[in-house]
Amino acid sequence: MGRVTTPPLSPEQEALFRLIEDTTEHVFVTGRAGTGKSTLLQHVSARTSKRIAVCAPTGVAALNVEGQTIHSLFRLPIGLIGTADEPQSDATRKLLNAIDTLVIDEVSMVNADLMDAVDRALRRARGRRGEPFGGVQVVMFGDPYQLAPVPPRGDELRYVRDHYRSFWFFDARVWTGEVGGDGLMDVGAHGAQLRISELRDIHRQSDARFTAMLNAVRHGRVTAEIAQILNETGARRPPAAESGEPPIITLATRNDIVNGINRRHLDALPGRAQTATADITGDFGRGDAYPADVELQLKIGAQVMFLRNDTASHGAPARWVNGSIGTVTRIAGGVVRVEVDGVEHDVEPAVWERFRYAYDASSKSLSRDIVAEFTQFPLRLAWAVTIHKSQGKTYDRAIIDLGSGAFAPGQTYVALSRLTSLDGLYLSRPLRPSDIRVDPDVERFMSASAPRR
Repeated sequence: MGRVTTPPLSPEQEALFRLIEDTTEHVFVTGRAGTGKSTLLQHVSARTSKRIAVCAPTGVAALNVEGQTIHSLFRLPIGLIGTADEPQSDATRKLLNAIDTLVIDEVSMVNADLMDAVDRALRRARGRRGEPFGGVQVVMFGDPYQLAPVPPRGDELRYVRDHYRSFWFFDARVWTGEVGGDGLMDVGAHGAQLRISELRDIHRQSDARFTAMLNAVRHGRVTAEIAQILNETGARRPPAAESGEPPIITLATRNDIVNGINRRHLDALPGRAQTATADITGDFGRGDAYPADVELQLKIGAQVMFLRNDTASHGAPARWVNGSIGTVTRIAGGVVRVEVDGVEHDVEPAVWERFRYAYDASSKSLSRDIVAEFTQFPLRLAWAVTIHKSQGKTYDRAIIDLGSGAFAPGQTYVALSRLTSLDGLYLSRPLRPSDIRVDPDVERFMSASAPRR
């Protein structure tokens, strides 16, 4: 991998990097929101001396780490994957043989059957059927308290219940040591050894009291006192736009709520909306893999959120970061001018590159090739955004709208943990006990893992 500038690591992150770099241990890097998991992953990708492949379960997640989707890298079918070997081409086998370390981001979204399929594919390709992942080191990043895999339904759900303790990645046979009907999963009484390493230093919030509240929400241990503080703090009217306060964003549970809020605000602005159409080349996948809107509608005065960090500051302090909120002040000549924190910046279209790993026979090394590009302004209308799409973002202030209720475990925690402080919290309605949801399988896994950290 080429050398790129990465943020300096904390001592905690540096120790974990050395563990990954200096051993062949399988490692699960987890931690609360804002502990720097993404920073460490970026550092590993840029600084490792090993031959690594970086992948993620979804197209957008793969773009964020400049990697490839798991299904694409391993040539696996979409949907439930049974215990049979999937076909492998010579090119796939050569590619998988060239990997020293496999990095999986957002691993909490990986189903157990997919994790086992990755294990089988590596064993088969490398001719090491009796060794977990065919001898490849697996390093995984994610927080199961935040993101969950898509639960199976119907026959797929019945299959999972018959074959796995749960559909979570940590209940895959490669970790539990259970033997499947193919006889290939016998990796010892306790399965492959997984080192659970939890980052504990919070970089997003500096208020110890708010951090403790977020931790209570994360673990589903919200006391009446904590609920009262959150609800009393959040029960304020958001400042009006004309008050001169910086922009404020709404985090909502559903796409239709977000789209309605954004459309209503955009329509209320004077003038006609201007549309920027994305330029897509190569095989970029389906629409849900796109990193930005194909057709971005903007007006002067529109509230927008940046979708990636500033990459053109040429060594100067970044003008914006992924998640920064601003206001459009001018649209002309292929440039959108956006005011952020009282300073105007000219924003040009950005290019997202889709990568695919390949084996380079001439150098006997792993290469990473660009197979598609998506060019669009790195902006999204941001009077509102879904809680899911707020993942990884940081906001000074936000209105949290849980509507009829949080419908997924961890959803309320994700929303609250986007904020840098309790002072920035606005609630559209009081939090209810039913909004605080934690998956019992996650509790089981993380509590059992505690002595091994």
